[in-house]
Amino acid sequence: MTNNDDLLCCEHYYRIAGNYVKIVFRGNTKINNERLIASFEPFKTAPVADAGLFFCMTVDDSLKVHEKENLERIGDFDTGNGNTIVDKMTDNGGYQFIVKDTSGKSCCLFKADSTYSQGQCALRGNVNMRVYGLNNALMLITAFRGSMAGMLLVHASAVRHKGLGYAFIAKSGTGKSTHSNLWLQHIEQCDLANDDNPIVRIEDGKAYLYGSPWSGKTPCYRDIRMPLGAIVRIDRAPANSIEKLTPTLAFASLLPSCSSMKWDKNVFDNTCRIVSDVIRCTNIYTLHCLPDKEAALLCNTTVVK
Repeated sequence: MTNNDDLLCCEHYYRIAGNYVKIVFRGNTKINNERLIASFEPFKTAPVADAGLFFCMTVDDSLKVHEKENLERIGDFDTGNGNTIVDKMTDNGGYQFIVKDTSGKSCCLFKADSTYSQGQCALRGNVNMRVYGLNNALMLITAFRGSMAGMLLVHASAVRHKGLGYAFIAKSGTGKSTHSNLWLQHIEQCDLANDDNPIVRIEDGKAYLYGSPWSGKTPCYRDIRMPLGAIVRIDRAPANSIEKLTPTLAFASLLPSCSSMKWDKNVFDNTCRIVSDVIRCTNIYTLHCLPDKEAALLCNTTVVK
């Protein structure tokens, strides 16, 4: 950390799903500092050499929007918590993202190189806007860089049961967290691993589930790793039943829950490959269910081998 009346620079290191990342705060560190990423605290680690970094993100409010003549508009995407505008930077092959909050206010300008190993962002607004903007930028770079390292950021709620991880996927509002809570209430030796964005990673041909710094409305930020036991898609129904999915149906169920970019061929192809690898070594199910104890017990007795 260096101090200067005009420029301050603070560096922090974290280990996310076994990968080392560096986050650098430049400029007014009284406004931009590690308090914006409090959920990263359990993942903090000692400094490592730059050669060993998964990615580096630099937070610098002096970052400017890319020149219009070197931008190609990809789209304006509704994330469910606001909109994100995506442009390709045609002069260097990277991407520019403008992250907006639920009120439509721009809170983060984020640029990444073509490999997502280097990111820069400028934050705007009050503390809550800056927290939202920076965490979204970090989720994006983690997901896209992760596609090059056998890693998926999955929109899921996940529990740990007897040392194995079980991830529940579904459309927003369908009951992922509800089902996790039913396991926690009614099944012994069970605890919450993450309630919104666990990480699944392929290592030596096996799938593992990791906690992450992003857990939605539930503060569950745990630096934990466990073999992945199963993935279950939650489907609300008038009666409880469960089915193991064929590889084709499993692929169609899991892929939409993984953070990716269809317009970036490299990222999307890698994501599809990792999803296929996960399916080869993990059972995928659909649970048609009510939000009740019996659903949790049926799911548990079926998927836990």
